[in-house]
Amino acid sequence: MTPPPPAIVVAGPTASGKSGLALRLAREFDGVVINADSMQVYAGLPILTAQPPAADHAVVPHRLYGVLPPSEACSAARWRDLAAEEMNVAWEAGKLPIVVGGTGLYLRSLMQGLSPIPDIPDEVRDATRARMAEVGAPAFHAELAARDPVMAERLRPSDSQRLVRAAEVLAATGRSLAQWQAEPLSGGVTARWFTIALLPEREPLYAACDRRFRAMVAQGALDEARAMADLGLDPALPAMKALGLRELMAHLAGEMELDAAIAAACQATRNYAKRQVTWFRHQLMASETVSEQLSESLIATIFLKIRQTHLTPR
Repeated sequence: MTPPPPAIVVAGPTASGKSGLALRLAREFDGVVINADSMQVYAGLPILTAQPPAADHAVVPHRLYGVLPPSEACSAARWRDLAAEEMNVAWEAGKLPIVVGGTGLYLRSLMQGLSPIPDIPDEVRDATRARMAEVGAPAFHAELAARDPVMAERLRPSDSQRLVRAAEVLAATGRSLAQWQAEPLSGGVTARWFTIALLPEREPLYAACDRRFRAMVAQGALDEARAMADLGLDPALPAMKALGLRELMAHLAGEMELDAAIAAACQATRNYAKRQVTWFRHQLMASETVSEQLSESLIATIFLKIRQTHLTPR
């Protein structure tokens, strides 16, 4: 039997250096970088979502960055289908797919598959979002708890996006999202996966989060936030959950001083990074876990391991 084709995954929390390592890997192994970050798929937020700069795109091909308007909602299933197509294109061109991102659900959908949840009709989705907007997340959480206590127990009252998802699945299918998630997974891409998890220690990771967000503000993140505010989009849309966007929009609306908005955004970013680290430590089967700062010698060691495991195209 012909062995499955090779692919590399670079996973880890925000500000851990994933994009830089993916670029190095793509240059070394003639690869194509494929985005697996749920925020970086949206246009209009290249700074706030830390999308690779144009200079990186000029060095190696980058795919699925800024490809959807922020007015759309990209599901894990939709992203998986897009990413699978890009991987096939790369393989056909004799290149190595390098999937990079911090969205664990996206990576799991690609490598293992998804639960067989039916498509949700637009009218159900729209009605569910409208109810969330009408009553607010805490009351919506209480309503979900009355109908689906298992999912309500799993979700924070502030997590409006996941609350809407749980409610719309229940409304459309009559079954709890928890029941669907217990079904066998399907639809994953068959590949020889080499997975690198970047999991820095807490203090340097948090410091990197703070430095990067302040750099984003200096690079024009406020202009991005202003443009997003002018679109008047539904706050429940995924793109509106970009780290720091809510805080910067609050500043632009006169509700927060800039320093306070930056501090709040940095805190939100650190909290998110902490949740990502926890997920990857417990949910990702990594071929290589890196907890120290990337160095030239460490990168060379990673390159060697990839060659030894025959994950480069042949």
